[in-house]
Amino acid sequence: MRRPRKRSFAELVSENKLQLLKDQAAMEKIEQRLEERRLGKAE
Repeated sequence: MRRPRKRSFAELVSENKLQLLKDQAAMEKIEQRLEERRLGKAE
């Protein structure tokens, strides 16, 4: 039986990015967190 090949970090990042782009709820949560950070730095 073959050992599964290890994926590079770049491959994992791109795979994760595609999953997030498909998941609308996760995207909204991330956008909300970013907006809170922007507001916090503006004050």
